[in-house]
Amino acid sequence: MASIRLTVNGKSYAVDADPQTSLLSVLREQLDLTGSKYGCGEGQCGACTVLIDGKAQRSCITKVGTVSQKQITTIEGLASGDQLHPVQSAFLEAGAMQCGYCTSGMIMSAVALLQRNPAPKESEIIDFMDGNICRCGTYPRIVSAIQKAAKVRTASSAGKGAGR
Repeated sequence: MASIRLTVNGKSYAVDADPQTSLLSVLREQLDLTGSKYGCGEGQCGACTVLIDGKAQRSCITKVGTVSQKQITTIEGLASGDQLHPVQSAFLEAGAMQCGYCTSGMIMSAVALLQRNPAPKESEIIDFMDGNICRCGTYPRIVSAIQKAAKVRTASSAGKGAGR
């Protein structure tokens, strides 16, 4: 065991963990951040997606020892107080979830996409989200939600300066 310093959702933590332990295990079991889900355990389904330095990464295959100097954002860190992130709001408005198991990973991937490409075309959304699996098949609503969030973010940054 080693003491590993993590910055998660803007807060510093010291965790005792084997550096080879998955980030997902530490988030869920030690930090009680259970929004990221265990799906396949192989980085293929996207249910465990978090942002590491702003990039979408699968936390089930990310070793906790590799992220000690990085900014980690989970679904719990997206909202600002009672104000949901635009992607979270768009997912709710579009009904882009059914069972909800994949939702946090979908949202985190969508946030990463919109940070990289604020106005993606439908084909770019589909390509970027390809590694996130929704077993309920709400893909059209997910794409619609991301398009809506992109429009909200674009309008927000044009009207008030930089939006989230």
